[in-house]
Amino acid sequence: MGKKRIYQKTEEEVLKETEKQQKAQNKATGLVSAKNVKVVEGCAFVQATYNNTIVSLTDAVGNLLAWSSAGSLGFKGPKKATPFAAAKVSETVISKVKTRGLAKIKIYVKGIGSGRESAVRTLANSGMEILLIKDVTPAPHNGCRPPKPRRV
Repeated sequence: MGKKRIYQKTEEEVLKETEKQQKAQNKATGLVSAKNVKVVEGCAFVQATYNNTIVSLTDAVGNLLAWSSAGSLGFKGPKKATPFAAAKVSETVISKVKTRGLAKIKIYVKGIGSGRESAVRTLANSGMEILLIKDVTPAPHNGCRPPKPRRV
């Protein structure tokens, strides 16, 4: 047996190979490279709970453009549910989407946390045109059937 030859790839070959793999993966999952696509209209979903505030920005179809939460920004414990944390979450989401050219948004608010008001205010003050603000908090119609009376 002789020596084994090790083939060294150049940087160009490695880049071409990774591009081919990414294209094949995107084709398989149905994704389109949407990093450069300009989006004019989108939806902002604000979920304000007692423990956290999550803001997601999507395009008109529903493809996620950016998201953030108070926990991901480093707030811990009861500080995650504060109005200040909610305002910071909205600011970070807006800064992520600024390059996309988003001009009009519809805001859907869910939950009863203390951060819902400040998150909506921050989105409104961002300079984008607001088409709609809607509360989509789920409300029970009549609830579950109550248990039978206890017999002792």
